Amino acid sequence: MRTQVVIIGGGPSGLLLSQLLDKNGIDSVVLERKTRDYVLGRIRAGVLEVGFVDLMRKAGVAANMDAHSFTHDGTIIAYNNEQFRIDFTKHTGTPVVVYGQTEVTRDLYEAREVMDGKIIFNSENVQIHDAETNAPYVTFDAGNGEERIDCDYIAGCDGFHGVSRPTIPDNIRRDYEKSYPFGWLGVLSETPPVNHELIYSSSDRGFALCSMRHENLSRYYIQVPLSDGVEKWSDDAFWDELRRRIPQEFADKLITGPSIEKSIAPLRSFVSEPMQWGHLFLCGDAAHIVPPTGAKGLNTAASDIHYLYNAFVDFYRNNNEDGLKTYSNRALARIWKAERFSWWMTNLLHRFPDQSGFDLKMQRADLEFLRDNEAAQRVLAENYVGLPY
Repeated sequence: MRTQVVIIGGGPSGLLLSQLLDKNGIDSVVLERKTRDYVLGRIRAGVLEVGFVDLMRKAGVAANMDAHSFTHDGTIIAYNNEQFRIDFTKHTGTPVVVYGQTEVTRDLYEAREVMDGKIIFNSENVQIHDAETNAPYVTFDAGNGEERIDCDYIAGCDGFHGVSRPTIPDNIRRDYEKSYPFGWLGVLSETPPVNHELIYSSSDRGFALCSMRHENLSRYYIQVPLSDGVEKWSDDAFWDELRRRIPQEFADKLITGPSIEKSIAPLRSFVSEPMQWGHLFLCGDAAHIVPPTGAKGLNTAASDIHYLYNAFVDFYRNNNEDGLKTYSNRALARIWKAERFSWWMTNLLHRFPDQSGFDLKMQRADLEFLRDNEAAQRVLAENYVGLPY
């Protein structure tokens, strides 16, 4: 088998890249280790930057998003029982869109089916060969023995635990990482959201986030120690703790119900450099991870896809390799800014086990400065809606 681009990973970033390439006449094959149902079963973020929304439009997969998403013009920042609002539209002229990653992925799968896109599920033992040469290829086993795909380029969209990043030799690759001493306990419930915009809440008991997927599907999070297990938190215990961490105004009107999904996710900041080696390019979680505090995970993957698909189009249309050669530097320049924002939001809103009295006073002063200073609010808004590509 031969194609122009092999895409390893059939999540939203790999599917979006495949769809954009197909729209521009570039052949690709997507290799996904799991089944379609497994991929669609992952519960992930749902806040989309303006750049991501634009990519969905370019890919021709925006119809459901336009019909069923929420537009958020701002967000609530709360600390203890105080709150203030950051107005995205006022400060940037741009809102964000709330549309679940599961729905994004489903839309992309359906679009690939319409265009007869090649996706090979249950692809095990994926190996990348000769990526540093002009004749790379990928081998895999989808149940019929080892198969081989020859290609021009390889896009590694296979996440943190995938094969793509470790393919870059250790003496070339450098990883940067910060792990945080807590996780987020997340609950999905078939209940109406407590507020029409997200609430980021800092309290003496720890951080909480009130989010949503649609008008009758809410997503809530609380900060918990890494030592906690999901079994420690009954639904009633979760709702009681959430009420304690959000302003009374919202606690009083919170509608609760049985959880339909409950999980604990650790928080980390991670970047691997470079994001390309020969004819191999890394995208999304394969190269970087952000804490979810700034809603940047899926959006940073989208910015990678923006740079890479445009570079492929320029190469195949104009025989211009400049975009491919500079992909890593361009992608990383934006990634580190997103990492900074997510790191700052995490430090602003969470309780750390080693915080001193001075640290807590500084955290409070930072929140009050943000509350009172329009320039600071504009900086937050510009980062939250998405820095330009």
